[in-house]
Amino acid sequence: MLIKVFGSAVFGVEATTITVEVNMDKGIGYHLVGLPDNAIKESSYRIAAALKNNGYNMPGKKITINMAPADLRKEGSAYDLTLAIGILVASTQIKADEVDKYIIMGELSLDGSLQPIKGALPIAIKAKEEGFKGFFLPIQNVKEAAIVTGLDVYGVENVQEVIDFFEGKGILEPTTIDTRAEFYKTLDFPEHDFSDVKGQESIKRCMEIAAAGGHNIILIGPPGAGKTMLAKRLPSILPPMTLREALETTKIHSVAGKLKEVGLMNQRPFRSPHHTISNVALVGGGSYPQPGEISMAHNGVLFLDELPEFKRDVLEVMRQPLEDREVTISRAKFTVTYPSSFMLVASMNPSPSGFFNDPDSPQTSSPHEMQRYLSKISGPLLDRIDIHIEVTPVPFEKLSDDRKAESSVDIRARVTQAREIQTSRFESNETVNYNAQMNTKHIREFCKLDETSLQLLKTAMERLNLSARAYDRILKVSRTIADLEGTKDVGASHIAEAIQYRSLDRDGWLG
Repeated sequence: MLIKVFGSAVFGVEATTITVEVNMDKGIGYHLVGLPDNAIKESSYRIAAALKNNGYNMPGKKITINMAPADLRKEGSAYDLTLAIGILVASTQIKADEVDKYIIMGELSLDGSLQPIKGALPIAIKAKEEGFKGFFLPIQNVKEAAIVTGLDVYGVENVQEVIDFFEGKGILEPTTIDTRAEFYKTLDFPEHDFSDVKGQESIKRCMEIAAAGGHNIILIGPPGAGKTMLAKRLPSILPPMTLREALETTKIHSVAGKLKEVGLMNQRPFRSPHHTISNVALVGGGSYPQPGEISMAHNGVLFLDELPEFKRDVLEVMRQPLEDREVTISRAKFTVTYPSSFMLVASMNPSPSGFFNDPDSPQTSSPHEMQRYLSKISGPLLDRIDIHIEVTPVPFEKLSDDRKAESSVDIRARVTQAREIQTSRFESNETVNYNAQMNTKHIREFCKLDETSLQLLKTAMERLNLSARAYDRILKVSRTIADLEGTKDVGASHIAEAIQYRSLDRDGWLG
């Protein structure tokens, strides 16, 4: 007897439906074909034990299982449940007339209970697109899959529940989630709030500008100045995610298996990898490609603390994703693309000792040591960072002040207002959503300067020895400053403020 059941494979952030054909014939043997990996080949032992422990048998016949399309590599243990149900139906141990109307996925334990799988959300989206009636999966993944409306999503704890459902013995209720209610849970009380930060008004202003325009930012200052504290509070002032952004972000975390019984993500991700991270862990890849840290930070913040401590080649692989906002991983037989549109926030000490030209510090570094330390970060990478700001230690008077500073909720209101101006400005362009994504053509169109502003910019570039690459960055940042003020044109005051935020472009910065 031949029977067809359906599973799904995830490549990148998209799913592909897999047809599992189970054929029973005279003889004895178990043949699994269609490019399965070792985890799938070993499934026969898990299936046999799970069936035996639930009162069923592995049939003593010749079992041939084909996983189509046969030229597509299948990986992971999530096909255990698919194969087990296929074997039971093909051997007539259970009757399931509608088994071909459902996607069935799950890893089996030896007692028949189910373990969680990766990529439940992309699989559910594909199942709905292809007109399947429902989706069976482990109960731990049910919340992420139930985001998809128009598909019956059943969270099950063991194989017996699926068998009872098809035989009409048990009642399984599909899980439903009100996606919009889940999404619009407000975040008015962030864990890390700017009201906790004493002093540092100029740095807070910088953070507000970076958040409003989606600009990459680097903080330079001695140990204990508050660089990490400020960076951790940046997500609390970013505008709320749109529903489309939330779905994109949830999909990536679903593929990586990081959702942990959570439905739709409504908080922007904040990723802070250690400086010992490898190239593959940062940008993604591996023999079975998985998203890296830059994709996990999609629509959120990637924080690189102590930037010069990262290996130079690790930082260099970020250059192309920072520009293209996606990363493509190529293998001999396939290519996968992961989105990686994130805000880069980096911090560093100005010298190996951490204290730069500080007369009170016993530790000093020679100009040569400082130059060598800073040269670990390449010019092309700095070129992609819009704002450079020096962070100075907070004086005692500010630290001991009991007054509460401005809260993240108040700052976020201004940031959101500025982002709305940018959204309406770029509504006809699908690839540009905020100022940091502008190309040369957009800069010419939206950053027109009057004679005074042009003269100011020219003077600054000549007197402060600013590099040519700083020109575009200054214009982008000044456009964001103008948006925060709600003014249509970029003025001299906006240019003047933006010029201050290019510390590392000044040739005499180390002097």
